[in-house]
Amino acid sequence: MVCLGNICRSPLAEGIMRHLVEKQNLNWEIASAGTGNWHIGQAPDHRSIAAAQHAGYDISKQRAQQFSPAMFSKYDLILVMDQKNLNDVKNLAKTAEEHHKVKLFLANDELVDPYWDNALFAPVCKQVEDRCKEIIKELS
Repeated sequence: MVCLGNICRSPLAEGIMRHLVEKQNLNWEIASAGTGNWHIGQAPDHRSIAAAQHAGYDISKQRAQQFSPAMFSKYDLILVMDQKNLNDVKNLAKTAEEHHKVKLFLANDELVDPYWDNALFAPVCKQVEDRCKEIIKELS
C-alpha cells in the first residue's frame, strides 16, 4: 500500500488489510510505504489512528517507511492511492514485470488524500475498509 507520506491513507490500508487477512487466516504479507521521505519512522497521522480506532482497527504501532525498488521483489502486488504515486512508483520499476505489479488501490479511481480536511478521515477509512474486503475476495 503506497501513498505520498505513509501517514494517512496507506497506513489505514495496511492496518485494515492486515487485520482482515489475519481474521481469515490468509498467509499474506502486508506493508505500506510512502513515495516521500518526510515521515520515515513516524506513527500514522493522529487523525488516521482515530478513524481506524473508531472503525475497530489499531494502526498506532505502525511506522512510516519510504518505498524502495527492493519492494518490487518482495511483494506480488503494489497498490497506490493516486495517479501521482502510481507514476512515481512505476518510474522506479526496472522490468515489465515490476511495472505490472503497480495498480491503483481503488482499481479505476484515486483515493482522496484526507490530510488537509479533518472531515475526510472517517469516510476515507470506510472506503479503505470496503476496498480491502473487495481485494480479499478478488485475490482469495
